[in-house]
Amino acid sequence: MKKYIFIPVIVCLIINLCGCAHTIPDEGYMLIRIHIRAQSNSAEDQAVKLKVRDAVTEYLESELDVGDFSSAYDGIEKRLGEIKALSDGVLEREGFGYRSEARMTNEMFPARSYGGIVVESGYYDALIIELGSGEGDNWWCVIYPPLCFLEAEACSGVQFRSKIAELWNKYFD
Repeated sequence: MKKYIFIPVIVCLIINLCGCAHTIPDEGYMLIRIHIRAQSNSAEDQAVKLKVRDAVTEYLESELDVGDFSSAYDGIEKRLGEIKALSDGVLEREGFGYRSEARMTNEMFPARSYGGIVVESGYYDALIIELGSGEGDNWWCVIYPPLCFLEAEACSGVQFRSKIAELWNKYFD
């Protein structure tokens, strides 16, 4: 009987102890977000937004020093011209008549999650890339710390051990 009562308690503990979710608070934690805002919600505009995303994140990954907040911020700010040119190049190659704007700003953002990471709502520094009017849905990520450059599965490759599960197996199996 003890085993059947104990099992749900152990399962809840294991889930809570082994979860990959982390929350990044809006105060006291410096991060830089990236938002790529599409021209519209048409399938074509949304597809080109993702092509711009791929080009910009690849560029930033190879060029940006993300060792600390200041270097990341300064590095992005110094490269705004190249980011705009890169985005415009993707738009032109794909046959779009509008262009992009790239700027650093500090804006209020709602809470969002990325994989197992939750970024609380608040004011954040951000690289904003507007494609055309920028009125469509956006793609977002965090440049610093470099969450955009991680695999989509935030916890992939991480192995967890549970002392509780080990004890359970030792005494009840």
